[in-house]
Amino acid sequence: MIEATVESIRVSMVTQNRVVILREVGGNRHLPIWIGSYEAEAIALELQGVAPTRPLPYDLMCTMLEELGADLDRVVITDLNHKVYYATLVLVVGDRTIEIDARPSDALALAIRSDARILIEDAVMESASITMVDEGTVDQTESDILYSGSPQENPATDADATPDLGVFRDFINSLDLDDFDKGSRGS
Repeated sequence: MIEATVESIRVSMVTQNRVVILREVGGNRHLPIWIGSYEAEAIALELQGVAPTRPLPYDLMCTMLEELGADLDRVVITDLNHKVYYATLVLVVGDRTIEIDARPSDALALAIRSDARILIEDAVMESASITMVDEGTVDQTESDILYSGSPQENPATDADATPDLGVFRDFINSLDLDDFDKGSRGS
Protein backbone atom coordinates (compact mmCIF):
# COMPACT_ATOMS: atom_id res chain seq x y z
CA MET A 1 0.00 0.00 0.00
CA ILE A 2 1.03 3.55 -0.69
CA GLU A 3 0.73 6.24 1.95
CA ALA A 4 -0.71 9.54 0.77
CA THR A 5 -1.73 12.97 2.02
CA VAL A 6 -4.53 15.27 0.95
CA GLU A 7 -2.64 17.76 -1.17
CA SER A 8 -5.53 20.00 -2.15
CA ILE A 9 -9.14 20.46 -3.10
CA ARG A 10 -9.52 21.98 -6.55
CA VAL A 11 -12.43 23.34 -8.50
CA SER A 12 -12.96 23.88 -12.19
CA MET A 13 -13.77 27.50 -12.93
CA VAL A 14 -15.79 26.34 -15.94
CA THR A 15 -17.87 23.46 -14.55
CA GLN A 16 -17.55 24.01 -10.77
CA ASN A 17 -16.75 20.27 -10.37
CA ARG A 18 -14.54 19.48 -7.37
CA VAL A 19 -11.66 17.06 -7.11
CA VAL A 20 -9.56 16.05 -4.13
CA ILE A 21 -5.93 15.48 -4.99
CA LEU A 22 -4.07 12.85 -2.97
CA ARG A 23 -0.28 12.93 -3.21
CA GLU A 24 1.88 9.91 -2.55
CA VAL A 25 4.23 10.45 0.39
CA GLY A 26 7.81 10.58 -0.87
CA GLY A 27 6.76 10.46 -4.53
CA ASN A 28 5.31 12.53 -7.33
CA ARG A 29 2.20 10.54 -8.21
CA HIS A 30 -1.19 12.07 -7.49
CA LEU A 31 -4.58 10.41 -7.26
CA PRO A 32 -7.44 12.75 -8.21
CA ILE A 33 -10.91 11.75 -7.03
CA TRP A 34 -14.06 13.61 -8.07
CA ILE A 35 -16.11 14.58 -5.01
CA GLY A 36 -19.27 16.51 -4.25
CA SER A 37 -19.28 20.17 -3.25
CA TYR A 38 -20.39 19.50 0.34
CA GLU A 39 -17.59 16.99 0.91
CA ALA A 40 -15.08 19.32 -0.74
CA GLU A 41 -16.11 22.15 1.59
CA ALA A 42 -15.90 19.90 4.66
CA ILE A 43 -12.38 18.79 3.72
CA ALA A 44 -11.27 22.32 2.80
CA LEU A 45 -12.52 23.78 6.09
CA GLU A 46 -10.48 21.27 8.05
CA LEU A 47 -7.37 21.77 5.91
CA GLN A 48 -7.65 25.52 6.54
CA GLY A 49 -8.18 25.03 10.27
CA VAL A 50 -11.57 26.74 10.15
CA ALA A 51 -13.95 25.58 12.86
CA PRO A 52 -17.62 25.65 11.87
CA THR A 53 -20.04 27.30 14.30
CA ARG A 54 -21.81 23.96 14.75
CA PRO A 55 -20.28 20.50 14.28
CA LEU A 56 -20.42 19.07 10.78
CA PRO A 57 -21.45 15.40 10.47
CA TYR A 58 -17.75 14.44 10.19
CA ASP A 59 -16.97 16.28 13.43
CA LEU A 60 -19.89 14.50 15.08
CA MET A 61 -18.64 11.12 13.85
CA CYS A 62 -15.15 11.79 15.21
CA THR A 63 -16.60 12.80 18.58
CA MET A 64 -18.75 9.66 18.66
CA LEU A 65 -15.77 7.43 17.86
CA GLU A 66 -13.72 9.11 20.58
CA GLU A 67 -16.50 8.78 23.17
CA LEU A 68 -16.91 5.09 22.29
CA GLY A 69 -13.19 4.46 22.69
CA ALA A 70 -12.57 3.81 19.00
CA ASP A 71 -9.64 5.19 17.02
CA LEU A 72 -9.66 5.69 13.28
CA ASP A 73 -6.33 4.06 12.51
CA ARG A 74 -6.33 4.48 8.76
CA VAL A 75 -8.37 5.06 5.65
CA VAL A 76 -7.66 2.85 2.65
CA ILE A 77 -8.64 3.62 -0.94
CA THR A 78 -9.23 -0.04 -1.72
CA ASP A 79 -10.64 -0.42 -5.19
CA LEU A 80 -11.62 1.14 -8.43
CA ASN A 81 -14.50 -0.44 -10.30
CA HIS A 82 -16.42 1.06 -13.25
CA LYS A 83 -14.90 4.49 -12.57
CA VAL A 84 -15.98 4.47 -8.91
CA TYR A 85 -13.46 4.47 -6.07
CA TYR A 86 -14.08 2.51 -2.87
CA ALA A 87 -12.65 3.08 0.58
CA THR A 88 -12.48 1.38 3.94
CA LEU A 89 -12.29 2.91 7.40
CA VAL A 90 -10.09 0.82 9.72
CA LEU A 91 -11.07 1.36 13.35
CA VAL A 92 -9.31 0.03 16.43
CA VAL A 93 -11.51 -0.58 19.47
CA GLY A 94 -9.54 -2.12 22.31
CA ASP A 95 -8.00 -5.25 20.86
CA ARG A 96 -10.43 -5.40 17.92
CA THR A 97 -9.95 -4.08 14.39
CA ILE A 98 -13.12 -3.16 12.53
CA GLU A 99 -13.32 -2.38 8.81
CA ILE A 100 -16.20 -0.27 7.52
CA ASP A 101 -17.03 0.41 3.87
CA ALA A 102 -17.14 4.14 3.05
CA ARG A 103 -17.14 6.61 0.20
CA PRO A 104 -13.62 7.98 -0.32
CA SER A 105 -14.76 11.58 0.22
CA ASP A 106 -16.31 10.72 3.59
CA ALA A 107 -13.31 8.61 4.58
CA LEU A 108 -10.91 11.43 3.73
CA ALA A 109 -12.99 14.00 5.64
CA LEU A 110 -12.77 11.76 8.71
CA ALA A 111 -9.08 10.97 8.22
CA ILE A 112 -7.97 14.59 8.20
CA ARG A 113 -10.02 15.32 11.33
CA SER A 114 -8.52 12.41 13.26
CA ASP A 115 -4.98 12.48 11.82
CA ALA A 116 -5.48 8.94 10.50
CA ARG A 117 -3.15 7.61 7.85
CA ILE A 118 -4.39 7.60 4.25
CA LEU A 119 -3.36 4.54 2.25
CA ILE A 120 -3.99 3.62 -1.37
CA GLU A 121 -3.88 0.07 -2.69
CA ASP A 122 -1.00 -0.38 -5.14
CA ALA A 123 -3.30 -1.49 -7.97
CA VAL A 124 -5.47 1.62 -7.60
CA MET A 125 -2.46 3.93 -7.67
CA GLU A 126 -1.02 2.10 -10.65
CA SER A 127 -4.22 2.30 -12.67
CA ALA A 128 -5.42 5.81 -11.85
CA SER A 129 -2.53 8.01 -10.71
CA ILE A 130 -1.29 11.01 -12.61
CA THR A 131 1.93 12.98 -12.42
CA MET A 132 1.81 16.74 -12.22
CA VAL A 133 4.53 18.07 -14.52
CA ASP A 134 4.26 21.53 -12.98
CA GLU A 135 1.61 23.31 -10.94
CA GLY A 136 -1.72 22.14 -12.36
CA THR A 137 -0.48 20.52 -15.58
CA VAL A 138 -1.04 16.81 -16.13
CA ASP A 139 1.62 14.62 -17.74
CA GLN A 140 0.14 13.39 -21.02
CA THR A 141 1.55 9.87 -20.60
CA GLU A 142 -0.32 9.02 -17.41
CA SER A 143 -3.18 6.54 -17.06
CA ASP A 144 -6.89 7.34 -17.27
CA ILE A 145 -8.49 9.45 -14.58
CA LEU A 146 -11.49 7.83 -13.01
CA TYR A 147 -14.48 9.11 -11.12
CA SER A 148 -15.76 8.57 -7.60
CA GLY A 149 -19.31 9.38 -6.67
CA SER A 150 -22.85 8.91 -7.79
CA PRO A 151 -23.67 8.74 -11.51
CA GLN A 152 -25.56 12.05 -11.18
CA GLU A 153 -22.32 13.81 -10.12
CA ASN A 154 -20.23 12.16 -12.83
CA PRO A 155 -18.98 14.75 -15.29
CA ALA A 156 -18.61 12.06 -17.95
CA THR A 157 -21.67 11.45 -20.06
CA ASP A 158 -21.35 7.66 -20.23
CA ALA A 159 -20.21 5.93 -17.06
CA ASP A 160 -19.18 2.79 -18.93
CA ALA A 161 -17.34 4.51 -21.77
CA THR A 162 -13.57 4.45 -21.84
CA PRO A 163 -12.50 7.64 -20.08
CA ASP A 164 -10.75 10.23 -22.20
CA LEU A 165 -7.64 11.48 -20.43
CA GLY A 166 -7.85 14.66 -22.49
CA VAL A 167 -11.07 15.59 -20.70
CA PHE A 168 -9.39 15.30 -17.32
CA ARG A 169 -6.26 17.05 -18.58
CA ASP A 170 -8.46 19.96 -19.69
CA PHE A 171 -10.19 19.92 -16.31
CA ILE A 172 -6.90 20.09 -14.37
CA ASN A 173 -5.64 22.89 -16.59
CA SER A 174 -8.86 24.89 -15.98
CA LEU A 175 -8.67 24.68 -12.18
CA ASP A 176 -8.56 27.76 -10.00
CA LEU A 177 -5.45 26.89 -8.03
CA ASP A 178 -5.65 29.88 -5.69
CA ASP A 179 -9.12 29.43 -4.21
CA PHE A 180 -9.02 25.73 -3.43
CA ASP A 181 -5.32 24.84 -3.15
CA LYS A 182 -5.06 24.15 0.56
CA GLY A 183 -1.48 22.84 0.59
CA SER A 184 -0.15 19.58 1.91
CA ARG A 185 -1.21 18.18 5.22
CA GLY A 186 0.49 15.26 6.86
CA SER A 187 -1.50 12.24 7.91
